[in-house]
Amino acid sequence: MLPLNLSPMATMFIFSLLIMIKTDALKKLFPVTCFYLHFLLLQGMFLVFDLDKFYDAPDSYILAGCTGTFPVTVYGSFLPRHVFYRFHALCAYLRCIFVALCVLFLWPSFDVILADQVSVVIPLMKLKKSMKVVFYCHFPDLLLAHHTTVLRRLYRKPIDFVEEITTGMADMILVNSKFTASTFANTFKRLHAQGIRPAVLYPAVNVDQFDEPHSYKLNFLSINRFERKKNIELAVSAFAKLHNLEEHALQSQKLNEATLTIAGGYDSRLRENVEYLDELKHLAEREGVSSRISFVTSCSTAERNKLLSQCLCVIYTPKDEHFGIVPLEAMAAHKPVIACNSGGPVETVKDAETGFLCDPTPEDFSLAMAKLIQDPQMASRMGGEARKHVAELFSTKTFGQHLNQYLMSITGSKED
Repeated sequence: MLPLNLSPMATMFIFSLLIMIKTDALKKLFPVTCFYLHFLLLQGMFLVFDLDKFYDAPDSYILAGCTGTFPVTVYGSFLPRHVFYRFHALCAYLRCIFVALCVLFLWPSFDVILADQVSVVIPLMKLKKSMKVVFYCHFPDLLLAHHTTVLRRLYRKPIDFVEEITTGMADMILVNSKFTASTFANTFKRLHAQGIRPAVLYPAVNVDQFDEPHSYKLNFLSINRFERKKNIELAVSAFAKLHNLEEHALQSQKLNEATLTIAGGYDSRLRENVEYLDELKHLAEREGVSSRISFVTSCSTAERNKLLSQCLCVIYTPKDEHFGIVPLEAMAAHKPVIACNSGGPVETVKDAETGFLCDPTPEDFSLAMAKLIQDPQMASRMGGEARKHVAELFSTKTFGQHLNQYLMSITGSKED
């Protein structure tokens, strides 16, 4: 067993699972023995959480959930993630198969396997007839892969086929939004024709990590990875457009105080990250607003929370985002959100109440930004409503309750 530091989102996801799952057999703290199998491909590890040990020392696990450190067993870390920076999907499948075999032969049977993102393990887990498999699909992987050349299409065809077939073998499929559920139906047409309908389980945020802000600046904050699909140039162009909004007659003093901060994950080893950051800086120079835009790369959780506390609102620019955790974090931090009127934000942001849902154009985004510059108290009121909204529907407690209900239904157990 080895301690592994997890992100706040991952920690709370797992911690919610720990505190909500029960077991009738042991007659202890939980009604279902559950084993959580989570593949962190980006970390290059596979984690095995032994919940049986939870029953012997629950206090230590609760403390681990609060601090973000869990005892885990790691399998497959010696296997490559790629072959000369190619065949990432194939390597991921092989690594997942390896850890699934380790679970089958080295661990006892479990009532429920909760598999995340990589469906190839499902038929292996189903070899033990007594185990139920719940698959949490964030988004169909075949839609995230490139099919731009003949060779790529030939390489992906069997992988895409296996993804659909194995996904359909799960006893229950969960997705992260109604948008993803719709995409799932349109992508996996064979499964849809068979009557397979995924249930929606929204991701959650730990609202308690965000304190109520007591002061703010006229600063707009964008938080995203530095990837082109995140459409961050929309934030830059919208910010530049503020100077041309005659109909709102923005006071020049307020406008001069307005700034934009662009923060997010950045890896200098990734060509796209490096190129896209340069593109954004050049765009800011062309638009004449480079002196009022700050770029923050790979900020820590504490730095992110400080930026959230001090900003006026958060600008969320991805179009057709599968879900989008940033709007939830912003609203949990008492900040309104300006986002595209598509994808996950349509389900999380209440238009004109906790933020604004806009067409993905600089003009539409800048109009929403101008409203908040003119009336900062509106941002404060919206932020208060946003916090209540997230605490009610997207907290880790709510997530745990919904997950518990799904697990009870799949195992046929009754909640106490």
